Amino acid sequence: MGCVVYPNEIPDSLDKGLVGKGFPIEVYNVLGAGDAFMSGFLRGWLKGEPFETCATWANACGAFAVSRLLCSPEYVTFEELQYFLRHGSTHKALRKDEAINHIHWATTRRPQSSQLFALAIDHRMQLEDMADKAGVPRESISEFKRLAIAAIGKVSGGKPGFGTLLDDTYGREAMFDAAKLGLWVGRPLEKPGSRPLQFEFTQDAGARLVEWPVTHTIKCLAFYHPDDPAELKTEQAQKLRTLYEAARKLGRELLIEIIAGKHGELAGDTIPRALEELYALGIKPDWWKLEPQVSSAAWTKIGQTIAKHDPWCRGIVLLGLEAPEKELEKAFAAAAGQQAVKGFAIGRTIFNDAAVAWLAGKMSSSAATDDMAQRFASLVKIWNKAQEKRAA
Repeated sequence: MGCVVYPNEIPDSLDKGLVGKGFPIEVYNVLGAGDAFMSGFLRGWLKGEPFETCATWANACGAFAVSRLLCSPEYVTFEELQYFLRHGSTHKALRKDEAINHIHWATTRRPQSSQLFALAIDHRMQLEDMADKAGVPRESISEFKRLAIAAIGKVSGGKPGFGTLLDDTYGREAMFDAAKLGLWVGRPLEKPGSRPLQFEFTQDAGARLVEWPVTHTIKCLAFYHPDDPAELKTEQAQKLRTLYEAARKLGRELLIEIIAGKHGELAGDTIPRALEELYALGIKPDWWKLEPQVSSAAWTKIGQTIAKHDPWCRGIVLLGLEAPEKELEKAFAAAAGQQAVKGFAIGRTIFNDAAVAWLAGKMSSSAATDDMAQRFASLVKIWNKAQEKRAA
């Protein structure tokens, strides 16, 4: 019903006050309603807004508080509030409004660096093949992954914006090393090489994710092309939607990796079309991981697609597909200056040679670490140089 404000003396009639707009919603939990109401009112009052505006903000904040289960963790953010006042909601139970909930998630998640340089060492099948060919136990892979994390530490020097992709199979010990270095960590959920997409170990994503630290980002690779058969696309998209819902319910960030070029033509509109299809299903990951594109124009289309559907997306990191450094230099140049592209997550280009030699006993641990650090640092340098050149 709204509320009434009396800026001066109390009049003899309620109708003589200043009325703030009301919002009819379902009352789910009243805990914290008054505090939320006052926070909205004071936000306006301290900013010098008219009393009608202050009261409207107060009512809206109170509406969100009583329509959600938790108290202060689910209070509306100011960006979320403004969206609600502009667009409203078709839901009386505001907690069921996906668009608004996404804004709440995006404006309350943990801060991160505006760029991300990650050494992807979540590979399982490739390293298993290397270990088998070298005739060494697969358990050796775990130690090699620890060397890779040490290599990242040599390059990062404790600075933010560096990270890794690590798996549960061989990377668990390396995760402790990554935590000590303060690295961003992404963990794969997909069954390696699966198409249609399958999760590794169990198809109950939520049951697995609940054990993960909240600071770890879920990474899921899908070999998805917009020209795939409709049945295949539907199955893969539904799997990604299930994962997205689990990630949101459990408060985990999600990185979706899309590789289209291995199963069809990679044209300038291929990835934009794929993203359109996934966004249409309400899938809004925090990060995208995408393969190098054919041109800067293709990156522009991708950026426009993301901005249209999810302006709160953290951005894109490039994958490498084992490309040599010279090819990645061209890929970095094509992506340079694109606001949506925040860095890279590259693996075999950095670790492949060191892994083959170390597993075969032809390279020491320190030499392997130094080799990976040199290659990783070189890619960071090439990336930064491409950005500086584009800015100039």
